[in-house]
Amino acid sequence: MRYLLLLAVTLITVGPFLWQLSTSLKGVGENVYGYPPQLLPRHPTTDHYANVFSTLPVLEYATNSLVVAVSCALTNCVFGSMAGYALARMRFAGRRVAFGIFLATMIIPFESIMVSEFLIVRSLRLNDTLIGVAIPLAVSGLSVLLLRNAFRALPREIEEAAVLDGAKEWQRFWRIALPSVRGTLAVVAIFSFVFAWDDFLWPLIVLSDPGNYTLTVGIQYLSGTFTNDQRVIAAGTMIAVVPLLALFFALQRYFFRGVGEGGVKG
Repeated sequence: MRYLLLLAVTLITVGPFLWQLSTSLKGVGENVYGYPPQLLPRHPTTDHYANVFSTLPVLEYATNSLVVAVSCALTNCVFGSMAGYALARMRFAGRRVAFGIFLATMIIPFESIMVSEFLIVRSLRLNDTLIGVAIPLAVSGLSVLLLRNAFRALPREIEEAAVLDGAKEWQRFWRIALPSVRGTLAVVAIFSFVFAWDDFLWPLIVLSDPGNYTLTVGIQYLSGTFTNDQRVIAAGTMIAVVPLLALFFALQRYFFRGVGEGGVKG
């Protein structure tokens, strides 16, 4: 039963990705909607990927997405670590209330605050800019929660020894606490990068200049240009997924180590 459950979960999670990859490599004469479904292309081709690059400025859109995703990953690591350290190690009035507010932000649907966020961004004259796309994703409650739990799991004896040596609060945070949660920082960076890279609704609302489009927004035009060619649309989605896979495989060692850092003590 365990192996059957693992197989079912694998099919549910990996199956759609493999199907999109298969569709993007199928030749023009192959039936995408045939039954039984044909996973392996009979005449594999990469022409559909070339059609995507010839139709859209993919590199420009990917650069815009990279700027937003990298900036969001950095801000989540910086601000999330500072907020997480304050909630885990510092004593101040309203600490529990602040922690409750961070938790509450995780259950509020984005659609319920989408209009107010757009009005704020527009009042700051940041609409139709990449900064306006990145601001709502600059720090999330999940990043704060993960780093708070990671900081709480650190032995207090190390910090107390640093206090005896005369280390100030900022020195203890920068030189002792932060290097000890590198794994969790990698987890936060990966999650933040993926969320920002995959985000579609918010960039679609904020951006109006095609030159500022992110990759997810730009690829939607394939549905209009190639309405009847699902192979080209699948190729576009595969192009958008490649950077995420490269990031995960590059940081997977830190990712799996960081998953356990915040789970020791919550």
